Amino acid sequence: MRGHDLRRLVYDLLEHDNIPHTASARLAHLIIAVIIINVITMVLASVPEIDARYGPLLIAIEVGSLAIFVLEYVARFWSVAGHAPVREMSPWRARLDYATSSLGIIDLLSVLPSGIALLGNERPMLVMLGMLPFFKLVRYSTAMRSLLEAIQAERRTLFGCLVILVGAVLAFSTLLYAIEHEAQPDKFGSIPLAMWWAIVTLGTVGYGDVVPVTPMGKTVASFAIVGGLMMIALPVAIISRAFANEIGRHDFIVTWGMLARVPLFAHLRAAEIADIMRLLRTQTIETGEILVRRGEPASSMYFITAGEVEIELPAQRVRLADGSFFGEIALLQRTQRSGTVTALRRSNLLALDAQDFHALIARAPKLAAHVQEVVKARLADTAQAQKGDIAPDEIARAAQTDQEGGVVL
Repeated sequence: MRGHDLRRLVYDLLEHDNIPHTASARLAHLIIAVIIINVITMVLASVPEIDARYGPLLIAIEVGSLAIFVLEYVARFWSVAGHAPVREMSPWRARLDYATSSLGIIDLLSVLPSGIALLGNERPMLVMLGMLPFFKLVRYSTAMRSLLEAIQAERRTLFGCLVILVGAVLAFSTLLYAIEHEAQPDKFGSIPLAMWWAIVTLGTVGYGDVVPVTPMGKTVASFAIVGGLMMIALPVAIISRAFANEIGRHDFIVTWGMLARVPLFAHLRAAEIADIMRLLRTQTIETGEILVRRGEPASSMYFITAGEVEIELPAQRVRLADGSFFGEIALLQRTQRSGTVTALRRSNLLALDAQDFHALIARAPKLAAHVQEVVKARLADTAQAQKGDIAPDEIARAAQTDQEGGVVL
């Protein structure tokens, strides 16, 4: 195998593609398990009784975890040059981009500090730095990655909130210094001393170790408490809104991608696909639940956003997982279900009803014209192969995914 082919193979193996049952998914699950074991080990190592009894075992687990993280980092650093979007770069430029990226820095922090602490035999430092691999879960968690992207998108606004908070701390600590420094010189004798009270009060913690005693000081403290509540709520609201928008954007992109893969919609314009997306309704089926039965009237097509189903056809069984679709022919003509669809695990679906779809194309002449062109070819192909709502190319697509490790026929 040539060097660039091996690099591409390693890169594809390391990059989690969210398709179940693939080698990449299994490797991702293994690394996640190592991360969890490593973090649990470091937590237990902080307990003196457990550390005294199982210290060598805990160190062995930490060394083994560190070795796996080092191998992963080296493999990512070497193979990133085989990634298609960066092939026009020099290999070292691509590797430098990875090393300086946020995920690359997280990968490096998972190995370098722990390795230094392990060589130095500093137990408390090793335990503390051994927690850093936890942040590697960002690579494998869509929610954590979306949260970081939301914070990144709102970084200017959040920095503005920080500036306002610093200004409020300076303002209230200066006021309390001027009011309370004679009454409590040990607690408000300088602005730096008063800043501790301001930070605790504006942060709504309220330890009670430093409190104003003069009437004017208590009045100022009341305003500080109310202001602190508002300032804490502001960044929380900003991050919450940005996080919700990021999740919505991710779901929109995933749904768009599923619709664009359907041959019936492949050549539609962006506005037309967006119109179809508004017609989708969500549906959840539990493990073992039958969604449709063979022979029933077909009136909807389905997209699998999460989960796995099995379609029992007369001649074979087809398993479809995340991102797959079935029942496209139901949108084109009145027909019967080709097979019985059963959930192999809890599945979230998006359903597109034929009635809603035809109401849409009735309002959109251009879309209707395109659909009529596709109908002839699609129905002709399907009539030659089988009668029903499962098109032959849907089964062929499932078989192709099976060869890649995605589904099982």
